[in-house]
Amino acid sequence: MPKGQPSVVPQDGLTTRQRRNRPLLMVHTGEMKGKSTAAFGMALRGWNQGWNIGVFQFVKSAKWKVGEESAFKALGELHTATGQGGPVEWHKMGEGWSWSRKAGTEEDHAADALEGWREIQRRIAAQTHDLYVLDEFTYPMKWGWVDVDEVIETLTNRPGHQYVVITGRNADQRLLDAADLVTEMTKVKHPMDTGQKGQKGIEW
Repeated sequence: MPKGQPSVVPQDGLTTRQRRNRPLLMVHTGEMKGKSTAAFGMALRGWNQGWNIGVFQFVKSAKWKVGEESAFKALGELHTATGQGGPVEWHKMGEGWSWSRKAGTEEDHAADALEGWREIQRRIAAQTHDLYVLDEFTYPMKWGWVDVDEVIETLTNRPGHQYVVITGRNADQRLLDAADLVTEMTKVKHPMDTGQKGQKGIEW
């Protein structure tokens, strides 16, 4: 898209303004780091526009300290105090069902994941947020804890003007087909390849 100009203008009956402001379903997938980071960058831009931001973290432990969480909570407090930007909510959808070993059976984790998705469905129906960041949400779908077709139906038929970005590896092809914007993070090189662990300020 040189100079921001689309290569194709569809015959959909929409004006340029209507098409430009159409809310998007977006997916960040692939094996490389940066999927969540890019989604949080979108959320930061949305906050600057005064959008209501809802972040829903799947898979990562509720005890896992995420740098962006602290930053966005501070931005939410700034909005409450001054009116600048927009409101922010950050939810960790179930403690324990994470990459690290935690208590609870797989059935427990699946139930927590499904209830997390049900809460998102309720909020979408109520048009609670302008932008939903469903972080690491590809995993509950991959593991069969949340039905992919149901997710697609809910998100493609969402009411109002609500943006959604989903992050995580191994995104289902059906989700990619339904999305308006898909980015795949491809690894070229990573410090971990040479034995270097994650760094403060870079990974968290």
